[in-house]
Amino acid sequence: MSEPTGAARRRGPFQVGDQVQLTDPKGRHYTFTLQAGNQFHTHKGAFPHDELIGAPEGTVVRTTGNVPYLALRPLLPDYVLSMPRGAAVIYPKDAGQILAMADIFPGARVVEAGVGSGALSTYLLRAVGDTGLLASYERRQDFADIAQSNVERYFGGPHPAWKLTVGDLQDNLVETDVDRVILDMLAPWECLDVASEALVPGGLLCCYVATTTQMSRTVEALREHGTYTEPQAWETMVRTWHLEGLAVRPDHRMIGHTGFLLTARRLADGVEPPLRRRRPAKGAYGEEYDSGAPEPSLQERAAARAAARTENADQVDLG
Repeated sequence: MSEPTGAARRRGPFQVGDQVQLTDPKGRHYTFTLQAGNQFHTHKGAFPHDELIGAPEGTVVRTTGNVPYLALRPLLPDYVLSMPRGAAVIYPKDAGQILAMADIFPGARVVEAGVGSGALSTYLLRAVGDTGLLASYERRQDFADIAQSNVERYFGGPHPAWKLTVGDLQDNLVETDVDRVILDMLAPWECLDVASEALVPGGLLCCYVATTTQMSRTVEALREHGTYTEPQAWETMVRTWHLEGLAVRPDHRMIGHTGFLLTARRLADGVEPPLRRRRPAKGAYGEEYDSGAPEPSLQERAAARAAARTENADQVDLG
């Protein structure tokens, strides 16, 4: 049985064509591709690539300036943050949430719209594996070219599960019986129809948006569409910690807001979504919205609280 695509490049001694990440004494990273006969140059000196070819990961090399560098293969989060960019990449903290909360599984059929620089595509391809399908749609040819280069550099060549199409999702989507649809675009509400047609019953739609106005409009469009469950929305923040002896404290800087994630499931055909039971805040939908029940006055609220206190006191006395 052959190894999954790219797995052989993730273990064993360094080989020609491997990505190498060097870490200097101050923790700074430098990433390059191993080539026979080349040299790695810094302001602290240089060393030949041949010194690493055939060496195990975790090797320490020294430059001509006698500065030590730790050599490891970059992890995928390291790779996507250092690779060439056309558009902004989805940060590892959000990509991890998408893989987990959208339940991307081996063999899944996934549609992705908005490829950008190929960061999320690389995560998704590793998750679906060689037996799955990732159909990616990107409007801009220049972004698609950069994404293809980044993905193929990571896997060491074309991935058998990847299909990249240049064009709008609404006009070009041909996949059916899709398990997951991931939308990373400015107006995901424009793609709800085609996503609904492509998804299997129980399939999941995941949207990545940057602003609260985009999030609000997407949520309301999902509710009005009628073929999705009640959407959920959240954001994640990552805070690293400073660890030095007894000086254990949060770092002064953190990865805060990058984007919002929304998920909703595809209902079976002909099924109406259950009505929402929670009561919206007054004014949430404008002056024309009528909740169907008048707001209690301040006196009525106070009387209700007093009655509740009396009832609780009676129960204590009876006990």
